[in-house]
Amino acid sequence: MKQDNPLPDDAPQWAWIAEALGVSRLASTPAKPLTDIRLPHCRLSEDILGKLRGITGGNQVRTDDYERAFHARGKSYHDLLYLRAGKLDMAPDAVVYPRSADEVLAIVKLCAEEDIALIPFGGGSSVVGGVNAMPKSLGGAVLTLDTTLLTRIIQIDKVSMTARVEAGIYGPALEEQLQNHGVTLGHYPQSFQLSTLGGWVAARGAGQQSNRYGKAEKWLVSAKLATPKGFWTTEATPASAAGPNLNQLVAGSEGTLGVIVEATVKIHDLPERKDYRGYLFKTFAQGVEAARRINHAEIPVAMVRLSDAPETYFFQALSSSGSGGLKSKLQRMYLKMKGFDDAPCVMLIGHEGAKETVIWAQEQTEEICRRLGALALGTGPGKRWYHSRFNGPAMRDPMMDRGLGVETLETSTRWSNIANLHDKVVEAISNAIAANVPEQNARGIVMAHVSHSYPDGASLYFTFVFPRQLDREVEQWQAIKRAASDTIEMNGGTISHHHGVGADHVPWLGEEKGEIGMSILKATKREMDPKGVMNPGKLLG
Repeated sequence: MKQDNPLPDDAPQWAWIAEALGVSRLASTPAKPLTDIRLPHCRLSEDILGKLRGITGGNQVRTDDYERAFHARGKSYHDLLYLRAGKLDMAPDAVVYPRSADEVLAIVKLCAEEDIALIPFGGGSSVVGGVNAMPKSLGGAVLTLDTTLLTRIIQIDKVSMTARVEAGIYGPALEEQLQNHGVTLGHYPQSFQLSTLGGWVAARGAGQQSNRYGKAEKWLVSAKLATPKGFWTTEATPASAAGPNLNQLVAGSEGTLGVIVEATVKIHDLPERKDYRGYLFKTFAQGVEAARRINHAEIPVAMVRLSDAPETYFFQALSSSGSGGLKSKLQRMYLKMKGFDDAPCVMLIGHEGAKETVIWAQEQTEEICRRLGALALGTGPGKRWYHSRFNGPAMRDPMMDRGLGVETLETSTRWSNIANLHDKVVEAISNAIAANVPEQNARGIVMAHVSHSYPDGASLYFTFVFPRQLDREVEQWQAIKRAASDTIEMNGGTISHHHGVGADHVPWLGEEKGEIGMSILKATKREMDPKGVMNPGKLLG
């Protein structure tokens, strides 16, 4: 789904961005057109291609440049550096579009028999290298399996409030069909328009309203996978003491055990009312305390999202609201009278559900915020965020066209460690950027927000913008990524809250899981995928 460009070439924000980054000018770095790119020769034999066509039909097996380029990598900043430069050595040799679970299983078994790396691919929105077309070994063939023709809603059970759905369906199509029946999954990640149900499960994803609807591992009831050993369907009972819940092996498996072809998920009645509104805190610490108290009070919220001061300022400066924004002269005067300095922090709180419940919950959360010195901003900020909540990724391409790097990473930790981890990661990223800039006095903009909160902690989501070193872009990214990930690992955070491990986070997984934990995961992989053809190089390396 194409999104409008929020930063056209003549946007006044470019001057502010250059000044904020300390650079003399912004470079022109357009992406290389596909017509100028030469892809490597297809390594799949005509015999193998013929067998694939026999399984799916001739039109479902693609070897053209567009399909191979589109499926070469995901959507991380690291991926885009390669894609925009036309460096597609990692392109798959072919892309296959199965139309049924049986076709998927036949393809999986063929790849296992022929020792061909198989990459499951839904929307391709991974930002951690999770769908990159990596071979098993140097020179090996790679086949990408695109699931997006598997789009049926097989069953909606409004008595049990579950839906059984094929895994290749995109977010908008899934919600449209569910809402036609008066129900919703409620899973709205920022990639909602560009990602699929199977990808959400495979990456243990989180939607923006996860406080109400849960992360993927919470709303997953059962899954069906096509594996090298055959179909595997996990248990579908609401609760069981019959050993460990194997759904937890599927959620977060990232295509390394098999291809998710179906998922049974929890659904909810459409909310009678939605209420999203903003609050302004004098400090980040006060906002964190409000989020903690809201969770501990067990108030039913859909979302609690707290931006730190740099993120609050950055997105206000980028907005097109002009003199009507928070930084207008009159508003600054008013905020100063109320005791706010120039570094306030915005919190957005969302409620969804029955009318009476939403009204009560909104009153309770507002009282907590007011007790901590927050200024209630009303529903305006909430409505603006809700309207534009999927637009963030659209800013990245125009920024990359101007010689800028834009990257995100996330983690989660305990409430008692939120402030420490936030400060340490911001410092690590800032220092790594400062040590890897194209000109003297250049710097990055590092910002974060708290979201996806729980009784015992919350996630921290970092975004950073920086001037690229055009002669060493990948090395620059690696230095920043390593500094941030090392800091997260050493300071009590997880290497990922909802993006997943992919290829990018493999070096840090072992420390988090421990030697025994890693041996359990590797043993499961060997049992399910003896030849190691399923999404090699991801999760376990």
